[in-house]
Amino acid sequence: MKKFVALLLALVMACSLAACGGSSTPATPASSDSSSAGSETVELNVIAAQYGQNTNAWWDNFVKEFKSAYPNIDLTVEVVSWNDIYTKVNTRIANGQAPDILNIDVFADYQADGLLLPAKDFVSEETYAKMYPAFLEQSNVDGTIWAIPDLASARAMYYNADILEAAGVEVPTTWEELTAACEAIKAYDSSIYPWGIDMTTDEGQAAFAYYTWNNGGGFVDANGEWALNSAENVEAIEYAIGLVNAGYTNTDPANDTRYALQDMFGAGQVAMMIAPNSLPTYVADGGYEVNYGVAAIPTNTGSSVSAGVMDRFMCFDNGYSDAEMEAIKTFFDYFYEDERYSAWVEMEGFLPATSTGGEILAAADESMAAWVDIVGSSNFYPTAKAEWADVKQGVINVEQQALLGGNVQELLDALQSEIAG
Repeated sequence: MKKFVALLLALVMACSLAACGGSSTPATPASSDSSSAGSETVELNVIAAQYGQNTNAWWDNFVKEFKSAYPNIDLTVEVVSWNDIYTKVNTRIANGQAPDILNIDVFADYQADGLLLPAKDFVSEETYAKMYPAFLEQSNVDGTIWAIPDLASARAMYYNADILEAAGVEVPTTWEELTAACEAIKAYDSSIYPWGIDMTTDEGQAAFAYYTWNNGGGFVDANGEWALNSAENVEAIEYAIGLVNAGYTNTDPANDTRYALQDMFGAGQVAMMIAPNSLPTYVADGGYEVNYGVAAIPTNTGSSVSAGVMDRFMCFDNGYSDAEMEAIKTFFDYFYEDERYSAWVEMEGFLPATSTGGEILAAADESMAAWVDIVGSSNFYPTAKAEWADVKQGVINVEQQALLGGNVQELLDALQSEIAG
């Protein structure tokens, strides 16, 4: 077990970095007590992303316990779905009502607009020291860390072992094998979707990553410059759209979110799909029973590339008093308390972003070892670039227009011109 923990720590450190349990009440961190935020009563508001069926209940319990421990901090946490959180936050900012703390994936556009505090201003030294340095580096702009990692996930291909066996196909490792497997599954049972694709506003950027990275392309070139219309990217998206047009995928990739696909997978309606390491938790919570396997994402280059995803906490610069600043640090000390944080990550089925969390989860669940090689092969979104939010929406728009018959080359040319000038 110690060997696995060491592997996990070494792995995350090496990544270039580069998708209701926990109801018990862990001890309050030694670095914080009810007086640490001062005697002044302060208000603290948080917007948090909804990850699954248990997110709301977990945060409700967190707020209840936090207020009991710190009655002088009036904490509110608003949990918002991924479909709505960007609009919600941007509207709040436009109205001069930025939240104090935000849990989301992107940060660079807020940082570029001068809206955020540096991480070391709002996190205690003790809590900051728990973070994997490689994760922190994903929020590095000009030598300053502007956000801290919430949790992480890696993506792999899940497959219904019973369906593949019945259709007489092996687990595909290449695009050619994937196409052949889809054809065989469709011939075996036309009511089954051989392959799941999510090109929705929820996670279409992940689909872009899966196919382009596994064709030698991606969002940026070797120099970190935007390369959205590369020949490799055009070929990759045309391949994915071709799977849809051939009838090998779910019929509505523009609207079938990953969660809808996971429900289909659990019900035996989708034979293969790319999903995060949290899929088994989602399937179990939904009451599904499926004989599944996990494999590397099929590739067209001979070397599979996984997609790593890291979400963040950030603090907006709202002109805080000393008491308010202390309350924010108290919030993060409380959230990242080892047992509580581990319960959060385990409940959501993600990978931890702290070394202590990694040790606890590794000791509790040896199945995490299966993800070591997958995380090690991960690329990560270029979220530190200020244009990322526009790129993310842009590649989704390209995919959705391509699903309607648009020319992929022309669409990516236009996006490249828009982003890179």
